Amino acid sequence: MKYMHPRPSSIVAALYTARDLKADVAILHGPSGCSFKHARLLEEDGMRVLTTSLADNEFIFGGQKPLEDVLRYAEDTFHPERMAVVGTCVAMIIGEDLQSAIEGSGITTPTIAVDIHAGYIENIAGVISTLEAACEAGWITEEELTRQRYMMNKANEVERLRGAASQPYIEASRGDLKHKAAQELLRLTRSGAKGVAILNAKKETAYMFVDALVALHDVCPDADVTYIVNLEQRGLPKTRADAERIATELAARGVKAELVGALDEYGANGDALGRRIQEIRPSFALITGVPHAIPPEFTNGIECFSITNGPRQVAPLRAIGHRHVMVEIDLHPKTLGVRSIVESEFGAVLRSLT
Repeated sequence: MKYMHPRPSSIVAALYTARDLKADVAILHGPSGCSFKHARLLEEDGMRVLTTSLADNEFIFGGQKPLEDVLRYAEDTFHPERMAVVGTCVAMIIGEDLQSAIEGSGITTPTIAVDIHAGYIENIAGVISTLEAACEAGWITEEELTRQRYMMNKANEVERLRGAASQPYIEASRGDLKHKAAQELLRLTRSGAKGVAILNAKKETAYMFVDALVALHDVCPDADVTYIVNLEQRGLPKTRADAERIATELAARGVKAELVGALDEYGANGDALGRRIQEIRPSFALITGVPHAIPPEFTNGIECFSITNGPRQVAPLRAIGHRHVMVEIDLHPKTLGVRSIVESEFGAVLRSLT
């Protein structure tokens, strides 16, 4: 049975992983149209993304020379500290040797070759292939590679169990009206009910997902709410830097939060968060980012306000008993390249009610 996977492209996953490894330049070895949208988005985050723009005749005769030319151009133009060459379906089908092209180009910039294509069922193949190349180059340790493999598998497991890959097809939905959910959240908070506000977000999406927690604290600073965030210092270089920035800004804005998990542990964080919820025994929970990572046995009987950026995540969240489900549309593009907390729609609505 084939599914509409929420994150289907291993090529795109490889590009994002190269960014997390602090590669200054990524070169897509394939046609100019391959993954062009994400290539442009990633440039907003500071990584140059080039393409060899293989034409149809090169699909037959090969494209090693264009790749060598682009490698030399990238080094001469951008003077990068690290580069990554990312394969595509075309490069795989015609049997391109990415490492040979890197060596033949004569460049001196540390560069990894990621042999990948979009034919994998799970996009984590792109992540793992990039990390394996990075480990071989000495950019990460064997220990971190093992940890990342575990985290990626847990993230996919959550999507298959309770996420957008849990059914063959899920209708997209914008979720509940934010002002109605915000009114109910304010009513509960002001009534003295005990609550918990949780950030369990994936990497840079935390810059906006965390704003819902900040907004709740802004409007009800003295409420009986425990704040929990996945901002521990683990993961790839960019992930650790993002966590540190957000944690510093949270403290500056007066939000005292417990740390449970890291920004790349959103898929593996569910049981730890669930156990903490059981200890607190709240009446309500505001959960942002990847709410479905928390198994439903931990949230049964709790009025859940969940915020996701996936329109196909609304139905699965409702199916596990989350009463209020909101969607932050286009959240991910709005958090690429940012270095401070970004106001969310739900956060803005919550503030407006006071």
